[in-house]
Amino acid sequence: MEKLLCTIQEYAWGDTQSIPHLLGIEPDGAPKAELWMGAHRQASSRVASGRSLDDLIESDPIGALGPVVSNRFGQLPFLFKVLAAASPLSIQAHPTLEQAIAGYERENAARVPVDSPDRIYRDPNHKPELIAALTPFHAKCGFRPLAESRQLFSLLVSGGNGDELQPLTELLFGAADPASVYHRVVSSVLGRSGSAEHRVAAATCGAAERLLAAGPAPIAPFEAELKWTGRIGELYPGDAGVTVALMLNHVVLQPGEAMFLGAGNLHAYLSGVGMELMANSDNVVRGGLTAKHRDVDELLRVVDCSPIDVPVQRPTADSWSYAAGADEFCLDRLNDPTISHRNDGPEILFVQCGEVGLSSTVAHVTAAAGDVIWIPASEDGYTMRGEAIVWRARVPL
Repeated sequence: MEKLLCTIQEYAWGDTQSIPHLLGIEPDGAPKAELWMGAHRQASSRVASGRSLDDLIESDPIGALGPVVSNRFGQLPFLFKVLAAASPLSIQAHPTLEQAIAGYERENAARVPVDSPDRIYRDPNHKPELIAALTPFHAKCGFRPLAESRQLFSLLVSGGNGDELQPLTELLFGAADPASVYHRVVSSVLGRSGSAEHRVAAATCGAAERLLAAGPAPIAPFEAELKWTGRIGELYPGDAGVTVALMLNHVVLQPGEAMFLGAGNLHAYLSGVGMELMANSDNVVRGGLTAKHRDVDELLRVVDCSPIDVPVQRPTADSWSYAAGADEFCLDRLNDPTISHRNDGPEILFVQCGEVGLSSTVAHVTAAAGDVIWIPASEDGYTMRGEAIVWRARVPL
């Protein structure tokens, strides 16, 4: 086992303070959006010698991953992150494994460079993900019950701008199953020309503002998301993603709560800091709320428009484990850990606060707040003692 040096991604939506605070470094004013802990080729972590983790794994896959993980995945199957959002991320969905493989091959055949800003499929892998909140974490997650969207858009139309929003509301009341209705509406909203998209976005923001000004009684169930509509509209003027966002469940995770997002889930993280764990992929299909490349046709192919109940997990035990509907990863939060643990596969630990000592038959590491620890399968097992909060990413075996 040894400490990892990890890349901080400075995306525009990032928080300038939170990741530096967790790592114990001085903020420099630049947005620090994500700390990547893993072996993704775009930004692999490194050990103290400077060797990249992906190179270390490739040189000894059995020792690093263990025979089961090595034979099944051929790589470290997860990517672990600290995510810190000061402003909303794009409305996006992630593909299934089959869609990712096909998309990767298609873009390779079209000779789209893997680092091109117009590329969607940067690797042939799917990207299920789990987010666990460190602070109150606001997000949009999956389509809400259709009856709620019908109620909300009827209120928006009653507030004015019916010429732009009435046709969408009529589509929402269409006679079809909810998934088909939502697919039709999203296609209509995001498939518009630039000027038409700008008009529906402006109408949405204007109607939300008027409803908020009119008073709380009719809008009480939707007040938080109507307020977010105004903020999103200011950040992304003319982007009809603001309209689609109102069809999605509005979620606020409290610290320690988590949710899992599978393939096709249309979502947008709005603000907050969390531990994010996903399959080892960077495939994102964007539909709105972004200056980055959008591909509405591809989004409509991969998105699952079925309404869902938001899968919020609220663990209560001292050692918290979060369920993930994926074979590649699971997540634990260890509170003041004093444990003996056998690891049959690879693990990455992040120390949120405090200090711990980790010992195996071949190594000893003392880790403090902000440290990231790589534990290969060859360690077999280790003990951990200390007063700390430690997040552990591992493969469910």
